[in-house]
Amino acid sequence: MTPPLTVLGIETSCDETAASVVRLGADGDVEVLSNVVASQIAAHAPYGGVVPEVAARAHVEIIDDIIAQAMTQARLGFGALDGVAATAGPGLVGGVMVGLSAGKAIALARGLPLIAVNHLEGHAVSVRLAAAAPYPFLLLLASGGHCQLLSVEGVGACERLGTTIDDAAGEAFDKIAASLGLPYPGGPALERLAAGGRADRFTLPRALLGRAGCDFSFSGLKTSAARLAAAAVVTEQDRADLANSAQSAIAAQLADRSRRAMAAYVARRQGEGLLFVVAGGVAANGVVRAALERAATDQGFAFLAPPLKYCTDNAAMIALAGAERLAAGFRDGLDAPARPRWPLDAAAALAHPTHTPGRKGAKA
Repeated sequence: MTPPLTVLGIETSCDETAASVVRLGADGDVEVLSNVVASQIAAHAPYGGVVPEVAARAHVEIIDDIIAQAMTQARLGFGALDGVAATAGPGLVGGVMVGLSAGKAIALARGLPLIAVNHLEGHAVSVRLAAAAPYPFLLLLASGGHCQLLSVEGVGACERLGTTIDDAAGEAFDKIAASLGLPYPGGPALERLAAGGRADRFTLPRALLGRAGCDFSFSGLKTSAARLAAAAVVTEQDRADLANSAQSAIAAQLADRSRRAMAAYVARRQGEGLLFVVAGGVAANGVVRAALERAATDQGFAFLAPPLKYCTDNAAMIALAGAERLAAGFRDGLDAPARPRWPLDAAAALAHPTHTPGRKGAKA
């Protein structure tokens, strides 16, 4: 039996500087000893989105203090750690380098194993921070930068069933919110505005519904909503109606493609326990979460989503992914690279790319 493992996690892939200490018990129980997140919303708000250079500089200025806070909150010294996990990609590479460098420095100074964690794998295990979610399970990962359906077979073993062929669901939320004049971050603001609107007021495209496969497309929806915002939105009620119409269209596409993935997943499982997990920032949206839960119930799946605090970027999920990897015997050298792109299923990304690979390789 693997002894309990206590791991420090560091996350800096976008605009949150985060550190957390997580203990993975011998029986698989998870205890979050600390979870510190410093947001950069105020720094990026004037630009209406994340500016990579601003984000990287902010990470540099605060990373040491955030790690210190996490260790203090956990009431542990560095000598009590069994390893250090840091996000090594995908993400804004300047920010990734900051957190990964901090993790390497601690690992070197303390003689600890380093675990370079894929940020997407962190989201994949985030539900396990608060609930028992045994492998395997079907995962919808929906965030500002990613939208994928994955069969999660075990630690580090993911098979991609579908992905976005253009924009991610979270990006569509943010861009539509911006077209309605809502402040950054747009997703939560759009959900609040939509609460007072009619979902059937505006007709918006719901790409790929009913078609074969499990891929997503949100660019047409995003463009159509932006045009309506410019041409047909006059009153505050118009704004609320368009927000609700867009939110409902995004939820409908996520639910439709997830149903197709569930059908394919069931055909391969032959009666195994069926679990559908939703993770990522979009999982915090109440309308989306309800639509996906209904879809799971209709298809005979149990449904799980992380608590809201673990939906958005955090270091607890990185620490847990690192602890699970460490327990399985994985560790990385101090030469582990920071990666702007890092697919969870590299074989699928190379065999069936949704974007032409550049010199840095296929996108997620």
